[in-house]
Amino acid sequence: MNTVIALFRGINVGGKNKIKMNELISILERLGYESIQTYIQSGNVVFQTNKAAREKEAVEISTAVYHEKGFEPRVLLLSAEEMKSAIANNPYPTENGKLLHFYFLEDQPTNPNLDRLNSLKKGSEAFILQDKVFYLYAPDGIGRSKLATAVEKALGVPATARNWNTVNKISEMVKGLET
Repeated sequence: MNTVIALFRGINVGGKNKIKMNELISILERLGYESIQTYIQSGNVVFQTNKAAREKEAVEISTAVYHEKGFEPRVLLLSAEEMKSAIANNPYPTENGKLLHFYFLEDQPTNPNLDRLNSLKKGSEAFILQDKVFYLYAPDGIGRSKLATAVEKALGVPATARNWNTVNKISEMVKGLET
């Protein structure tokens, strides 16, 4: 069995695209996924599957949510190895998990506008793009960061962000499934 992380984008935010995690689990069970676990209400899911075509799976999951709930969320799927690699390659401190953000990218950017991101960066902020992960360290908070709001457009690929606390919790869930 393959352990897969599903990161749902834009669910249960601002009263829109509402779905309870038990409803999401039911949808995924009907699709044949196993050992499904969720973390908080913002669409962090870990499950196991024998399926291999991740792009097809993401579309299948999004379509199933649409048929059940009437909205079609973007779903980014990561392997356990991709998550482990993202964590291992993190260049920033993890003491305060709300200050460090991992932007998981759907594809590796082919022509990222890093100059644009550098022009928006506050003196205390730092970022690194590595493969399909954009790391943002925002010690003044992400809510005040102009850089944070420009990441996806400047990179030119769909992305979904999770702070270190969430990434760490997802990693613990993965470890629990793989033991």
